[in-house]
Amino acid sequence: MEAAEYPGVSIGEGYAIGTLDDLGAGPGFRKVRKGLGVTAFGVNAIVMPAGYESGMHYHDQQEELYFVHQGTLEMEFGDGSVHRLEEGAFARVDAATLRKVRNVGDGDAIYLCAGGKDGYIGRDGRLPEGETRVH
Repeated sequence: MEAAEYPGVSIGEGYAIGTLDDLGAGPGFRKVRKGLGVTAFGVNAIVMPAGYESGMHYHDQQEELYFVHQGTLEMEFGDGSVHRLEEGAFARVDAATLRKVRNVGDGDAIYLCAGGKDGYIGRDGRLPEGETRVH
């Protein structure tokens, strides 16, 4: 990652911290993976203006998880079903499932989309030496 490309992102030894605004401005994709250096999965935040909708699409391999941070979305699927997603809602979509997203609210909608493949790692968190519990 080029530090000059995301000057608001704080990068430390083994971590990166940034805000939505640190990753870009205006409507469209905010490249969370690139901006924060995520390597284990794909992740973007999308700022979608009122009335806008994505095209119908699917993926070859990547399962996706959507999280609505702000606004109200509708997700339409290849089977013709339409689901309303309010702030705080999640949607998991298999790779091959046709889907499109539309902003049905009055203002910008902001949602996070994370994608990956090849399964769940499981609980692999560990306490540092000398610690007996998570604080």
